[in-house]
Amino acid sequence: MKTAYYKITLFLFLIAAIFVARLVYLQLLTDRYALNAANTSIKIDYVIPQRGIIFDRNGKILVGNQPSYEISFTQSQMTPDFDTLGFCNLLKINKKDFIKKIESIKKEKYYSKLTPMTFKSDMSREEIARIQEIIFKYPAFNIVERPQRKYEVSTSGNLLGYTNQVNENYIKKDSLYYLPGDIAGITGIERAYEKQLRGEKGMRYIQKDIKLRNVGPYKNGELDKEVVSGKDLTLTIDYDLQRIAEEMLVNKHGAIVALDPNNGEILALATGPDIDPNLFTGPNKKRNIYRLANDTIYDNKPTYDRSVQAAYPPGSPFKLLTALAGYQMKVISDSTKFTCRHGYRMGRHTIGCHCGTFWPIGMEKAIEKSCNNYFSSVYYKITEKYGPKGRNRAIDEWKEIMNSFGLGEFMNNDLAVGAKGKIPSGEFYTKRLGEKWHPYESAIFNGMGQGDVLLTPLQMANFTAAIVNRGWYFTPHIVKSIDGKPNPDERFKKKHVTKVEPRYFDVVLKGMKDVFIGGTARGLASKEFTQLGKTGTAQVPGGKDNSIFVMAAPADKPKIVVVAVIEHAGFGATWAGPASTIIAEKYLLGDIKRPHLYDRMIKSSFMGEYKRMYINHLTKKGWYTAPKPDPIQLKKLEDSLRLLNEKKAAQNPKKLKDTTKNNKT
Repeated sequence: MKTAYYKITLFLFLIAAIFVARLVYLQLLTDRYALNAANTSIKIDYVIPQRGIIFDRNGKILVGNQPSYEISFTQSQMTPDFDTLGFCNLLKINKKDFIKKIESIKKEKYYSKLTPMTFKSDMSREEIARIQEIIFKYPAFNIVERPQRKYEVSTSGNLLGYTNQVNENYIKKDSLYYLPGDIAGITGIERAYEKQLRGEKGMRYIQKDIKLRNVGPYKNGELDKEVVSGKDLTLTIDYDLQRIAEEMLVNKHGAIVALDPNNGEILALATGPDIDPNLFTGPNKKRNIYRLANDTIYDNKPTYDRSVQAAYPPGSPFKLLTALAGYQMKVISDSTKFTCRHGYRMGRHTIGCHCGTFWPIGMEKAIEKSCNNYFSSVYYKITEKYGPKGRNRAIDEWKEIMNSFGLGEFMNNDLAVGAKGKIPSGEFYTKRLGEKWHPYESAIFNGMGQGDVLLTPLQMANFTAAIVNRGWYFTPHIVKSIDGKPNPDERFKKKHVTKVEPRYFDVVLKGMKDVFIGGTARGLASKEFTQLGKTGTAQVPGGKDNSIFVMAAPADKPKIVVVAVIEHAGFGATWAGPASTIIAEKYLLGDIKRPHLYDRMIKSSFMGEYKRMYINHLTKKGWYTAPKPDPIQLKKLEDSLRLLNEKKAAQNPKKLKDTTKNNKT
């Protein structure tokens, strides 16, 4: 009994000793409580670090910094005799706006009397020079130098991203660092590498006298914290390729992606429409961001990065994966042949085909001619591998192979946004079609890249890289080095191996090479280097087909993979094909050798098709109202028609035909 009593007493004594020791440490050996008690006489000045500079892979500065200033407000420093009118005159604002701003600051969620809050931001050096000699009279307000981003380029707004004041989510994630009014990366690389780019704020404890005048550093600056500038980033992006890709996407919706298949480095990541990042700076910054985020006319959505967020039916390039899955699942071999008779027949229905072959063909020729019948037949064999009762099992086996190429899953890379696309499972069809579903009901279209398969352009580039590597790839990534040292992220050093054996890739690669020799892309063959590729024309509801193209070059040992997707443009070889080959040409040769293709791309526009589709969509919803004709323009048109008829009558009176009335509308 006594032993238990002694144990309990000893335990309580130890607990009390720990508490006492902790209190002694906090009150006598640290300044934590001293600083809190003296907050009215000790002021913390935060020194905002310069954000890291962003370079492209060749050392070109993409994003730098420029000086910017703001006025902060600390309620605890407000004196009873504050000269409101004098302060308003100094900042050239009226008293009503001053009061309104102070009230709005006090309503902010993270408002504190002791915390400096942003009163006015984006002030120029000239404005600060005018007030800095006088603002000491108003101790509650302080000048804060907060560097602002300076963009050295006029493209790649989605890729680079922008900075803005932190929101509630940012403060919650890292409340020890962020304070209201702080700047952080919101989108793009600025967001993905925020911790590296932001640096660490400096802190200076300044002692005040009874009149709140500066006396000097508290404890001779022993508690001050030095500012640490942000780390510089070198991207994997080649800005020359990036700029050319974005120029070719002007007046188009879509994306162009280029990467190095040997290491997963992204060389270009362009989306259309593009954003000028300079819209993210200056006094109109908030208005510009709001306007861009709400620009949905003709389905523009400029802040929607189609290269990584848009999931498209991949079309015929997906036939390459259907072939590999067929081999790996042992449902076809090199001797497998199918005869195409204008398409694949499913009972009373037919999937049309324009391959032009009416005799038995094998895999290599099927890739060259992009035969729908061949790959629909292969996919049907895949679904029937285990018989009618084993279709779910077969689909799931196929899905695992697709997942091994990085499809249908998030890529786990260093981009701020991304979509995982869609690779359907057996359960997906059971839920939609019932237990006894048949591939003819919809699944058969997966074999030719239509149906229920959806991929992002970056995923298409990645599976192309895996194919030309004969079954392996590195995760695509955007940052090459940090502060001059190789990117330490282990995710980008791991070689991913697909579930397809290397021996099955040879015939597929031969077919990809034949695409440029006698196949669907023979008109795009380069005289300077060999190419591997596959054209794609994906059907989409409500408009023209999407133009898709995947390629790699040189054929023997590829150094670049390029994928282009242009929405509602038509044939893959007509639009996406030239865009892809131009990028490969520029990267491999240092120049564009076929300028006529480039000129055709930058001068073309599909805005008319997007407008037509947009109006049709609104009309179906009952939201569209046709614009009324302008009376002045209508009168000018009538006058022009009348003069034209008079001219025709003077030249040939016998053939005069008054069309003025018929053309009034």
